[in-house]
Amino acid sequence: MLCAISGEAPQVPVVSPKSGSVFEKRLIEAYVAENGKDPVNGEELSADDLIEVKAQRVVRPRPPTLTSIPSLLSVFQEEWDALALETYTLRQTLAQTRQELSTALYQHDAAVRVIARLTQERDEARDALSKVSVGASRAGGEAMQVDSTGLPEAVLARVESTQAALSKGRRKRPVPENWATSDSISTYKPAENAKVLPSGGTTLSVNSTGDVALVGGAEAVVGVFSLSQKQILQQLQIDGPVTDAVWAGDKAVVASSTGSVKVFENGSETASFSSHAGAATALAVHPTGDIVASVGADKSYVLYDLTSNSVITQTFTDASLVSVNFHPDGHLIAAGGIDGQIKIFDVKTGAQAATYAMSSPVKCLFFSENGTFLAAVADKSTTVSVWDLRSSQETKVLETGSQIESISWDYTGQFLVAAGPSGLTVQQFSKAAKAWSEPLRSAVPATAVSWGAAAQSIVALDNEGVVTVLKAQ
Repeated sequence: MLCAISGEAPQVPVVSPKSGSVFEKRLIEAYVAENGKDPVNGEELSADDLIEVKAQRVVRPRPPTLTSIPSLLSVFQEEWDALALETYTLRQTLAQTRQELSTALYQHDAAVRVIARLTQERDEARDALSKVSVGASRAGGEAMQVDSTGLPEAVLARVESTQAALSKGRRKRPVPENWATSDSISTYKPAENAKVLPSGGTTLSVNSTGDVALVGGAEAVVGVFSLSQKQILQQLQIDGPVTDAVWAGDKAVVASSTGSVKVFENGSETASFSSHAGAATALAVHPTGDIVASVGADKSYVLYDLTSNSVITQTFTDASLVSVNFHPDGHLIAAGGIDGQIKIFDVKTGAQAATYAMSSPVKCLFFSENGTFLAAVADKSTTVSVWDLRSSQETKVLETGSQIESISWDYTGQFLVAAGPSGLTVQQFSKAAKAWSEPLRSAVPATAVSWGAAAQSIVALDNEGVVTVLKAQ
């Protein structure tokens, strides 16, 4: 019998009842005292559990001293025993460490595979989200709206008839008799103002009569403000900060940062849409008066039919969109992206017709009523870029000297107002001279601006929620 620890014949053999192995008594007792376990199988073991094996015992001589060879051999024996015990322990520890390392490596590999799978699923979900839209309205309940390559026949007929009627008479259309002139605009001064919002005015839209304005801002409410009475007629409650608001005939259409687009008539909500997967950033009304477009952070523009309170189509691009405007004939729609690109689409097919490059995100867009020019402003810019749609060239850059937040072209296509925190300017284009001039520069601050009836006034909304009307004194 050999000791399971030292591999030598034991002087005082004992047997472990846990593993059945034979040990030198002094070695196993030392191991048990330190670890409390059987060195072979790791089960709990105490010195009392050891069973001595009856065998003839060899009487060892008295302990020698280190001055003789026997004493040296005895010391070497003890050192060897200690070394054997330590080596055995190290072998056990090494085996256990290898097993733990192997387990850790398997766990790491599994974690890497799980992360890779989750990343792939996240990317697939984001891609799917950018290609699917959900449209909801009160009239028809909740419904799924899938991408469409064209307009329904009824809507297409309305768009084509409107385009034919407007484009036919556009060049010969005279300036209305009561329209403002360059001389009258040069005399415009702040005539009246009123506090409409608590703070944070961002959007302004004046209706066709020039008397009622939609005013919205950071609060989840839009004020219907009478310019003549200087008071709020109604308050329209929505579900988040207002990003844009426009008049579509007698209906008020409001977009919010939550992605919803709501339609109100006579102060009551008549339809609600949630096609955008992110914020709905801007709105525009088609010349038909009953088709509205919204653009959003989800890289898409959506067309809505207000006659049936339904989503017509949703078209996706390659960048988030922040501004939108319809061509005055209604056959084109321009959308400005955060990538600095102006993307022009065919309304009837959704196909991209042209792309114009700006220096930074396109803050605002506005087509001229002559059907030829497109004015655009980049974010935090002091200039207005005027593009000629016939040549797709930037034909003019109008420097205002201060940051621009909003622009608006009048019905005749002569006057372009540009407004910002430091004031507003009016730029005039003379068709006969093919030249630009500046009839008005005012220090009235504005975050949104619009023309009044017959361009006889300018309505401005500032960041404090104050509406100011400028007109001839």
